[in-house]
Amino acid sequence: MKRRMTRDLTDSWTLGGVPIPNRVALAPLAGIGNWFVRLQAKRYGAGLAVSEMVSSFAVHYRNERTCRELRRIHRDERRAGAGGPVSVQLFGHDPDVMASAAEQVAAAGADLIDINMGCPVPKVCKTGAGAALIKDPDTAVAVARAAVEGSGLPVTVKLRSGQKPGDTDGYDLAHRLVGEAGVSAIGFHPRSAAVHHKGVPDYDLAAKLAASLPAPVILTGGLHDRDAVLEAYEHTGAAAVMLARGSLGNPWLFEELLGRRTENPTVDEILDELDWMMDAAAEHFGPQRAARWMRKAYPWYMERLGAGKEVQARLQATDCLDAARAVLSEQRPLLHCAAVPA
Repeated sequence: MKRRMTRDLTDSWTLGGVPIPNRVALAPLAGIGNWFVRLQAKRYGAGLAVSEMVSSFAVHYRNERTCRELRRIHRDERRAGAGGPVSVQLFGHDPDVMASAAEQVAAAGADLIDINMGCPVPKVCKTGAGAALIKDPDTAVAVARAAVEGSGLPVTVKLRSGQKPGDTDGYDLAHRLVGEAGVSAIGFHPRSAAVHHKGVPDYDLAAKLAASLPAPVILTGGLHDRDAVLEAYEHTGAAAVMLARGSLGNPWLFEELLGRRTENPTVDEILDELDWMMDAAAEHFGPQRAARWMRKAYPWYMERLGAGKEVQARLQATDCLDAARAVLSEQRPLLHCAAVPA
């Protein structure tokens, strides 16, 4: 049974006392959500952006690259009109280490802290972090409480419904995290960790959580286009939605959901946005590492443009940004002839 939508995605709200200008956020994306990906989402309207997951141990022990890159909040993320606050996502299983890392992240300028309790990747789970915490609720509560006490900031937790299909341990854990650890909101992905991003999310379970939890539920999972987002938002009664893979190569989805755009982006808009990302990647990583990082990003845009396998292969073979730009410049007239998917 669908709920009657009483809040619009454009409405402002507060999360643990932090003002959020609207109800559309960028979800944490492992290996992707650095400052320029967050800034891109904010440029197109995201009211909140969450970082990729950062190891609490790496922050605690002051790993140089982690503190320089993953913990970084860019000055433009604070610029007027750039959007709402920045949340840094941490993962780990040790409460003392989490308290230390949360304190350092707060000092670095984060507005909120998110704890990852949903990552299904074995190398994370085998340490007792990520989705493994769903089956260790006492430790999960202790870790979240440590982040609250260590940072002095509002803390959210991103959860899966359970570890295996049919499990609902995440639902029960969400209540304990709010009631016992003082967590300000739950980011809920109503799929099990075992299926990763496959299968249909259990939006009925998300609706049950939103109705029973004395804190906001932020919905994520399966939100790939405007209609899917609006239907899930209405059905669940969630306080907000978080776009994940549905926003990769399509930051215009934020504008669509906020009523700022009705038409698909043009070929030139897509290529110009890709060019912006290449510049930002170079600023963050330096030209050589940026060229390698961009190989994961090219398909997001090329698939949207309807580019064929040959173009994709040529971009993947480039070893510098100038070479990639040469391929894109050559292909621009041809891409104008290809249909842009809706």
